[in-house]
Amino acid sequence: MTSGLVSLVAPALVPGPAEELAQWFWSLIRPDFPAEIGFDRDLNILSPPPEHPLLGWSSCKVVDCDVVVLSRGMFCSSCCRRQSESGISDVDFAILPRPDSRRRRFVQNCVVPRCERPWIDAPRSLCSSHYYQQSMVLKCSPAEFLARTDLVPLPSLGPCAVAACTRQAGVLKSMVCHAHNCRLVDDRRANPDLDIELWKATQTPIPEGAEVSFRGLPDLVVAQLIYGIQQRCADGALTTHHRLRNLTAWLRRQQVSSLEDIDPLQAVASGMDRLTRGPLTTITTSVKRARLTPETEYPKDHWDLTVFGHTGTIDFSGISQPWLKETAKRWARHTAPQVRGEKAGASLRKKVNDLGMLSQSLRARADHGDDPRELGRQDIENFLNRMSHLHATGRLSAYQRRSVIYTTGHIIKRMRSLGLTRTGEPMHGLPDHFSMLRGDLPTKPEPDEAGQDLPAEVMRQLCGELDRIEERSEPEARVGIELLIDTGRRPDEVCELPFDCLDQDGEGKPVLIYNNSKKNRPRRELPLHESTAELIRTQQQAVRARFPNTPARELKLLPSPVRNPRGTKAITESALSGNTRIWANALPDITLDDGTMFDKAKIFPYAFRHTYAQRHADAGVPVDVLSKLLDHDTLEATRGYYRVKEKRLRQAVDKVTRLQFDRHGNRTWQQARALLDAERNRRSVGEVAVAFGRCSEPTNVSAGGGQCPLRFRCLGCDHFSTDVSYLPELRSYLDDLLRTRERLSAMTSADEWAKREAMPSDEEIDRVRRLIRRVTEDLGSLTEQERGEIEEAVATVRKTRQGFLGMPKIRQPLPDVRPGRPA
Repeated sequence: MTSGLVSLVAPALVPGPAEELAQWFWSLIRPDFPAEIGFDRDLNILSPPPEHPLLGWSSCKVVDCDVVVLSRGMFCSSCCRRQSESGISDVDFAILPRPDSRRRRFVQNCVVPRCERPWIDAPRSLCSSHYYQQSMVLKCSPAEFLARTDLVPLPSLGPCAVAACTRQAGVLKSMVCHAHNCRLVDDRRANPDLDIELWKATQTPIPEGAEVSFRGLPDLVVAQLIYGIQQRCADGALTTHHRLRNLTAWLRRQQVSSLEDIDPLQAVASGMDRLTRGPLTTITTSVKRARLTPETEYPKDHWDLTVFGHTGTIDFSGISQPWLKETAKRWARHTAPQVRGEKAGASLRKKVNDLGMLSQSLRARADHGDDPRELGRQDIENFLNRMSHLHATGRLSAYQRRSVIYTTGHIIKRMRSLGLTRTGEPMHGLPDHFSMLRGDLPTKPEPDEAGQDLPAEVMRQLCGELDRIEERSEPEARVGIELLIDTGRRPDEVCELPFDCLDQDGEGKPVLIYNNSKKNRPRRELPLHESTAELIRTQQQAVRARFPNTPARELKLLPSPVRNPRGTKAITESALSGNTRIWANALPDITLDDGTMFDKAKIFPYAFRHTYAQRHADAGVPVDVLSKLLDHDTLEATRGYYRVKEKRLRQAVDKVTRLQFDRHGNRTWQQARALLDAERNRRSVGEVAVAFGRCSEPTNVSAGGGQCPLRFRCLGCDHFSTDVSYLPELRSYLDDLLRTRERLSAMTSADEWAKREAMPSDEEIDRVRRLIRRVTEDLGSLTEQERGEIEEAVATVRKTRQGFLGMPKIRQPLPDVRPGRPA
């Protein structure tokens, strides 16, 4: 389809008579659109071309049958009956020619030379007057009748009197075509009091191919219908000719003068089928919105947010005080152009509903809160107490309670700053102490951004079940979920990825180009692993094969499977979320390493972003680097993941410290229980790590681990301690001592005093062996469940460990949740 230039300013609205309003709607229709869909305005007939992607049609698949069918690859009813009677397969029957006797013949004129009236039917081939003359007066055969030289051709009777019909009248008495005359006879027999004029105005036309007749409808309704079809095409909605026929027939029966007058319940009550109500709803909605402007919406209590550039509606009827309702409308009008994104309309609606809760609280006053001059601090306190009560009874969560209070206070403060308390304004006379104080706002709950990541063992199981996605969803759903896992982008950012979202950096490495719609930052770059880049290339090939004629700049990487004939619409965030839920629910039970069941309700698209961020935070990626990877506006949001990291580390330290030992191999748990808080503080301020434990010697700690008085003979110092998490290092150190002793014993190129000084002592080797044995024995004495908890805690602690001897922190590898696709 072609698309014309769109004017930035719609034609001036004409509120006058129907004729002028019809012309206004015709001016909204692209000049090339009627020809594009095959609409003849002079005849008011729509003849959609069969190849049209949204209004096209198919004919019977029998080789020479031109009867229109509902969908591609079907037989018409006549051919279907013949095929079932023949017993021949569909493939063989489709190539058989249709018998001449069953060929569809369109109405032609009477075979009498120069007669302008239509024949009754193909077998008789004569108009009704000539047929009466041949069969009833002359009583001769058709051949004998046509051979006569005294036949008189008859002039046309004009068009059929049925308003919607395109045929010529064939019956002089009723002035309708033969087909409608048969209907009229039947209807008059059933209803002798039939209103003939109403019948002619409401009768449906005789279908011809895929034609849709708009005849018999007011010009305003026709203009509105064509405009609505144009909007449906722009939205990628399929509009079939048989649904349009049902719709136009219903409009004639209801004698509709304008689509704006239609009540949706009217269609339901009249028995309109559900599939026809769909086009009716979207077309009437488009027509009504065409005449809406911000100026016309403002006085209403129910706003359609499309005229403000958003989706959905806002209902102000829940605010009963006139001054507060006007304030809410002023705030909504002021804020609407400042918000963006798919959920902007929902955000505006939610905040107006929050003001509705303040209105509900004010209604408890004797004057119902209608006079702003009578309000004061006590009304704010009553509102706050009402919110506390709703929270205490479980009707509001802590987050919702805080959100309502913050929103209410913010709107009142914002409207004060815009001058709404001046004379003549809705908040005039509102006391200054009718406002929120700093202490009125409850403590902010833990950030939602962090703490919702999926454990590594869960991610491994999910990634092993990715093939299941395509069993229940389209391929785009799988690609979208894989990109969420690999890139950690927000769901809407993944959904809206353009077709050409893959690029290369200066070193030739792949990078993802995406748009941060939340903060309105376009063309952000994210380094990609080569396997993720290959996933995108494969998807690009599939999209290009599916939409070969659409320019690449207009395509989406994840095109929507519905209402998207050209691939320019992306899959929605809600669709991706729904596919994720379907996939998660279909998976077998997911178990954690300790054997407990994992709640699959925690698997949702945004959880993959949390998991991506938490894995990087746990691996020691600096907060500023992670903030850039996540494209956060400030470091505060990123720090939430590090708070989760510290919380998990604190829990791990509690468990690991149960198996803490001094240099003699004695358990120090009894002392450590009372020193847990000090232990945590020591870690948080940067405790010095040594080769296989920790050092608390003051001189060495203050020097960052570089000035040990004993030259790092840790096992001979009371300031040394270790725990079970250092067991691999202790074993490695013992192996190193033994190798060093053997190497020095075999060395002949060094003086004895040098070899003696460098030789590991037997006491040190025995001390290490005894320490390893004690740690191993105590670990073996634990139950299987306790051992599993200790091993998990050890893994957590080791991720955050600093390098030996005060060396810089070394980044740990990320959990291997997707082999071959590291972050």
